[in-house]
Amino acid sequence: MTRTEAPVVDGTPPVGAPSTGGTGGTGGTGGTGGTGGTGGTGGTGGTGGTGGTGGTGSPAASGAPAVDRARAVVNLGLEACRAYGREDLAARLDTALATLDDPRVHVVVVGDFKQGKSSLVNALIGAEVCPVDDDVATALPTYVEHGETRSAEVLWAGDPPRREPVDLEAAARVIMEQPEPSDPSAPAAWPHPPGPVDTGPVRPSGVVVRLPRTLLRGGLVLVDTPGVGGLESAHAAASLAAVTMADAVLFVTDASQELTAVEAEFVRKVRDSGPELVCVLTKTDLYPAWRTIADLDRGHLDDTAPGVPVMPVSSVLRSRAVRAKDKELNAESGFGDVVRFVSGRVTDGAARKVAASAATEAAQVADQIATQFEAEDAVLADPDRAREVMADLERAQARAAELRGSAARWNQTLSDGVTDLTADVDHDLRARVRRLIDAADDWIERADPADAWPQLKAWLEAAVAQEMVASYTLLRTRAEELSEQVWTHFSEAAEPVLSDLAVRTPEQLLARLDVRQRLDLARMSVRKQALTALKGSYLGVLMFTALGGLIGLSLGPVAVGIGLAMGLGSLRQEKKRQLENRRGQARNAVRRYCDEAAFRVGKDSRDTMRRVQRQLRDHYAARADEIQRSTTDSLRVATEAARRDEKDRARRRKDIAAELGRLAELRRRAEAVTA
Repeated sequence: MTRTEAPVVDGTPPVGAPSTGGTGGTGGTGGTGGTGGTGGTGGTGGTGGTGGTGGTGSPAASGAPAVDRARAVVNLGLEACRAYGREDLAARLDTALATLDDPRVHVVVVGDFKQGKSSLVNALIGAEVCPVDDDVATALPTYVEHGETRSAEVLWAGDPPRREPVDLEAAARVIMEQPEPSDPSAPAAWPHPPGPVDTGPVRPSGVVVRLPRTLLRGGLVLVDTPGVGGLESAHAAASLAAVTMADAVLFVTDASQELTAVEAEFVRKVRDSGPELVCVLTKTDLYPAWRTIADLDRGHLDDTAPGVPVMPVSSVLRSRAVRAKDKELNAESGFGDVVRFVSGRVTDGAARKVAASAATEAAQVADQIATQFEAEDAVLADPDRAREVMADLERAQARAAELRGSAARWNQTLSDGVTDLTADVDHDLRARVRRLIDAADDWIERADPADAWPQLKAWLEAAVAQEMVASYTLLRTRAEELSEQVWTHFSEAAEPVLSDLAVRTPEQLLARLDVRQRLDLARMSVRKQALTALKGSYLGVLMFTALGGLIGLSLGPVAVGIGLAMGLGSLRQEKKRQLENRRGQARNAVRRYCDEAAFRVGKDSRDTMRRVQRQLRDHYAARADEIQRSTTDSLRVATEAARRDEKDRARRRKDIAAELGRLAELRRRAEAVTA
């Protein structure tokens, strides 16, 4: 598919956005014809001729998007399912069709604090939707997607999140860093969830902005992530969790300096998590030495994340190019490569994957329907082999029956696997929390919380977030492995393994955690130290003066000296006592925070496992029912075929040949999509 200049739409200049081309001719499906002859004892009949496929040509030559071709194939498969009375298979294709109708492609924009992420998103779509401020950082993720009109919604934490329509100005206020819920200057009311126990205010979890933009029309969703706290903060860990579920990632760094070690390590983690990834070097208009920085960044990435390209851009020049509709200025901005990556390599690639998955479903449905015709034809072609064919079908039916019910081996594998996985994830979570507490205790033992608490708090939040993300990653990986183990029981039926599991990322859960402890970590003031020393010295003077009186001696000046020494000793003891008190408070705060994190994440992990178990159970139970239905129908028609006379067999074989030809054409068209 060649790329052409795209027309200007809503202020977006013709700057190399890919052309979708024409839809091409899918060809006529022809007449559905009659239902075919049922014969004497009642065959299933046929759907009639589908007609020619028309001038579809090759997928590359037709110019039709893969999603459109897959949709045509799935619709043809739905017609076949309903004509043959297979509503169970039709439900499967309805799900595939729904996926084609909403082909979301998430591109997550991540990077350190104040690197130009929001400006990049704004420049990319040619609209000021993500607030940009020199002093205030983005505090909530912003999801920019296509809409027929400009609109916005605030997402409130929940399962599923509650959506509240707002105007774009209100959305901008919510996106920026906010005060605490108790602060009366908060930009919006913080609702409390209903229930017998007030668990505190519900916080916004994100903002959705919809715009009528050509770039977004294909299902592209740009996600501007929070930049609060930098790449070593809890926000960064949550962003890293989000990218594991993304289709692609734009890592943003500016041209003021080369990549730091923290940035390079973050890029490595993103690359290892799997999505498509590029490094976008911003603010080239501000730094004349950006070419040198770009070369240095490429060198760093060659060491830590080989294969990740660096794309230098200027959001300022891009925005000016959009307003002036200046193609030369747009080319100078460097955004052409980013647009091609997002709209071509990412969006087109994701669309092809969705289309291929849906077409594969249609091909497998065609195969299941074809099995009964093939079994019937085998009996009609050689009646002497009827007994052998039916014996094979009876064995297949027995195997299919074993896949149904609570005693099925796959169900036992699933149940045992979920039990083991729940225990392993719980143990892993506890081990991670224990290591964090030990590390925090070592830190506290070597430092004074009066000085180190802010650093310890920031480290703890980030470390807990990273460990919780690692726990969820383990859960998702093991859940996918469990799905493959369950699938082995269906391997003879050539069923696809279910990998799109409902294991969500923990960023919203982590956002509700906070190290908010009432700690008194202040050192003694100079005044308090003086009072403590005076108190100790006075007691010392009094005690030794009294002792001198008892023995009839005057200790005068000596008593004063001893009193001063004891006062200094008391001061040292009081300082030591207060230091231990501060350390004790810090340890308790760390334990309370870690316990709260483990409690919430542990509960969510168990809920996730139950959700995954239900998802796997329902998916494979439906596949077992389909296989049982197919084998039962095959055995039934084979039994009926054995009773036909010679004349009836010949007529029926012609009908079967026509039906198999139509199903083969359906499979061929499905394979053309997946090719």
